[in-house]
Amino acid sequence: MQTAHASRQTGGMTRDQPGPVSPGDIYEDCAFHPVLCTDTCDDEVRGISLIDATSPRSCSLIHCGVIKLTIAEVVEARADFPAYQARREQEIDAETPAAGPAGRDRPAR
Repeated sequence: MQTAHASRQTGGMTRDQPGPVSPGDIYEDCAFHPVLCTDTCDDEVRGISLIDATSPRSCSLIHCGVIKLTIAEVVEARADFPAYQARREQEIDAETPAAGPAGRDRPAR
């Protein structure tokens, strides 16, 4: 399922990029960090944050709502990560109002 999110920088929509997450791809983890994927195993993806270089960062493809990102979205997140994170939390909360606050157990999109 492809999900769209408003982007403040471009005025467009952030869309989940098609296809599985593979090493070399960039995905958004549960803490909204853009992450360079370094490994996948079953339903888990692992990588390095492109915000603060923390590693390993791991998410479940089934339970975490991982989406693939574009380079433009990474640039937007790095320009003002707290604002990006707050916007993404609001978007997730708006998509799933019954699920409560966005976070590590947000539903898959």
